[in-house]
Amino acid sequence: MRQLARLFTCLLLVFCVPLPASPFDTPLSDEAVREAYFLGQRHDASFLGNYIKSLPRPKTGPHISSITLLTPFAQLAQISSSYVGNYSAQQALLDHRGQQESVKITVEIYLTNSYGAMIPNPDASRSASSPPFIPRHYDFWRDFRVQVSDSHQVLSPSDIGGRPLYRCGRYGPCRPRGAAIDLEFPGAAFVSDSVTVRVIPPEGDPVSVDFDLTRLR
Repeated sequence: MRQLARLFTCLLLVFCVPLPASPFDTPLSDEAVREAYFLGQRHDASFLGNYIKSLPRPKTGPHISSITLLTPFAQLAQISSSYVGNYSAQQALLDHRGQQESVKITVEIYLTNSYGAMIPNPDASRSASSPPFIPRHYDFWRDFRVQVSDSHQVLSPSDIGGRPLYRCGRYGPCRPRGAAIDLEFPGAAFVSDSVTVRVIPPEGDPVSVDFDLTRLR
């Protein structure tokens, strides 16, 4: 009988251990969804100030310009901001129900004079007819390593991708400007108060930024 009581006590202690809590809002309550909706309807992007870290231009190598971390709350506010009229708080609640909440991290990279849109052609030395320079490949972002970690571990993204960025003139053609790397993580993966994003380029120095998750919704 004493052994059964002891076993019951141990099980009770196991179930009473609190699970790690997220430092920001996830899962979002209905009230939080409504707050994100109304925040987005102001169409004022200044609320994203804490979610974006800008970086200075390096002396050489690519310019890792900014790193953005969007919580589920910030993503909903952005979605709401993209609607002008004909979108209600009730519809925002319906759209969010059943959705898996995630954290999205975006790294924007810009080309520079030392890491430009054109690169030496490796075939130029073998053929006089080959041009000396060729366009840098559109998916050059694959040469960059992005590491996201908290105080406990390195976090693994559930999805990762990239896209080219262009500069388009008013009348002229669009020219390559850089690229963006997009990473997505389950919202529940973040349990520490801070997270570090480190970007290692193929040329130049690595950069790191820290996000204080307690200052984010």
